[in-house]
Amino acid sequence: QVYFVESGGAVVQPGGSLRLSCETSEAVFNYDNLAWFRQAPGRARELIAGITLGGVTKYADSVKGRFIISRDTAKNTATLEMNNLQVADTAVYFCNTRPATSTWGQGTQVTVSG
Repeated sequence: QVYFVESGGAVVQPGGSLRLSCETSEAVFNYDNLAWFRQAPGRARELIAGITLGGVTKYADSVKGRFIISRDTAKNTATLEMNNLQVADTAVYFCNTRPATSTWGQGTQVTVSG
């Protein structure tokens, strides 16, 4: 079964931090690379961070040095720690496998506004 449930989004001020979580099935978590994507208003969905089964991470230039992706094997959860948030980070955040499946969750809204 393929599903993704994202949570943790909120309204924060510039410079603030948030921690997003993505729950998925054990089958997906144990056999696929995972990634976080985001979609800002009027823009296409973009890949921002990925983590392999072995824990190797990769980031888009726009978030490198500020965001950290990780996997929690005990909870079948992928997390995205976001620091020094900027207005440009405002978007709906999604998780999926990498490459992405055709199944997407509802996403979680992150709004950075001061």
